[in-house]
Amino acid sequence: MILSPFEWTIAKRYMLPGRGEAFIALVAGISLVAVALGVAALVIVMSVMNGFRAELFDKIVGLNGHAIVNAYGGRLENWQSVLADVRKTPGVVRASPLIEQPLLATFNGRVEAILVRGNTPQDIGRIQPNVKSGRLIDLQPGSGNVAIGARLAENLGAQIGDTITIINPAGRSTPFGTVPRQVAYQISAIFEIGVYDYDQAFVVMPIPDAQTLLLTGDSVGMIEITTNDPDKVGEILKPLAERLQGQAVVTDWKTINASLFEALAVERVAMFVVLSIIVLVAVFNILSSLIMLVRAKTRDIAILRTMGATRRSLLKIFVTTGFVIGALGTLTGLLLGFVFLYFRQPIVNLVQLVTGQNLWDPSIRFLTELPSRSDPVEIGVISVMALVFSFLATLYPAFRAASTDPVQVLRYE
Repeated sequence: MILSPFEWTIAKRYMLPGRGEAFIALVAGISLVAVALGVAALVIVMSVMNGFRAELFDKIVGLNGHAIVNAYGGRLENWQSVLADVRKTPGVVRASPLIEQPLLATFNGRVEAILVRGNTPQDIGRIQPNVKSGRLIDLQPGSGNVAIGARLAENLGAQIGDTITIINPAGRSTPFGTVPRQVAYQISAIFEIGVYDYDQAFVVMPIPDAQTLLLTGDSVGMIEITTNDPDKVGEILKPLAERLQGQAVVTDWKTINASLFEALAVERVAMFVVLSIIVLVAVFNILSSLIMLVRAKTRDIAILRTMGATRRSLLKIFVTTGFVIGALGTLTGLLLGFVFLYFRQPIVNLVQLVTGQNLWDPSIRFLTELPSRSDPVEIGVISVMALVFSFLATLYPAFRAASTDPVQVLRYE
C-alpha cells in the first residue's frame, strides 16, 4: 500500500495529535505500549520454553545417548556381540557399554542415595568440559578413583582427595544373612552437568571397577546408542529392536523422557495461545484510539472529501496511522524481549534479592540457570501475527472514515 505525498502528510499529522487531542494521544501511546509488552512476553516465554527443551535435550540425551539397549534381568552377558551388532546398524554413530545401578554412599556420617555409573574411558572423557575441579585422567581401572556430581559433593561435604564409601546391598552371604558390600573410593574429580538430578546422584567410575563393585563379572547393564538423527531414532533402531527380541529391549529418549518432554510441549502451546490473546487484547486499544480519532476528525474528513480526497485515500490514511502504531509496538516489543533475554539471569537474581524468594530452585526446575534459545521462525511468526492483528484493528475505523458523507457533516457542523 503506497501512499501519495498528500496521504502521507495527513497520516503523519494524525499520528501526532494536537494539544486538544491529548487523550487520543494517550490512548495511542497505551496501545503502543500494550502491543510492545504482549510481543515481548511472547518472545521471552517462547524463547525460555525452547531453551528449556533444548538444554534438557542436550544434557539428558548428551549424557545418556539417544537410546538404550536394556537386557532382560538387568545383565547383558554377551554384550560384545550385541555391541558389534548395534554398531553395524545404519544410522548409529556411537555405541558403548554402560553400567548404571542405584546404591548408597557415605562420608563422615552422611548418607546419600547415588547412581553408580560405569563408563568406558571414551565416555568418561566426554564429561571433561563439565569438570569443576580435579582430574578425570586419574579414573583408571583398578585405581579406586571416582568422579562425583557437584550437588552430591555438597550434600556429602566431600572434596577432591576425600574417600567415600559405596554400599552395595548385594554383598556376601554369611550364616547371619547377607552382609552388604562396602568399598572405599577416592574422589578424583567433581563435575557439574547442569541437570540437578544428575549432579546430586551420579558417581562415575570405569566399567571394570563397577563390575567389581556390583559383582557382575564381565556383564554390563545396557548399551548406550547415539544416532545421526535423534528425531528419527525409532525408525533407525527398529530393525535392531526386532533382532534383539527376547534378549533385550531398545528404549529411545522419547520413551525414557516422554512425560517430561510431552509436558513441555503442551505447556509451550498453551503459553503461546494465552499470550497471543494478550496481543489480541492489546490491539483493541488501537481500534479504540482510531475510533476516537475518526470521531474527533469528522469535520476535517468532510473538508478533505470536498477538496477532492477519495474514499480510498482516507482508507489508506487511517489504516497507515493504526498500522504504524502496531508496527512500532511490535518493534519495541522485540527489542524489549531480546534485552530481557540477554540479561535474564541477572534479572532473576535481582528479583530473588528484592523479594527474598528462591525463584529458580534447581531441584524443581532441573536446570541450574534460566535457559533461552530464540527460534527465528517463531520470532517471525510472532511479529507477523502482531502486525496482522494491528492491521485488522484498523479496518473498521478506516472504513468508517472513508464512508463519511461530507454533505451531512458540513450541514450540521
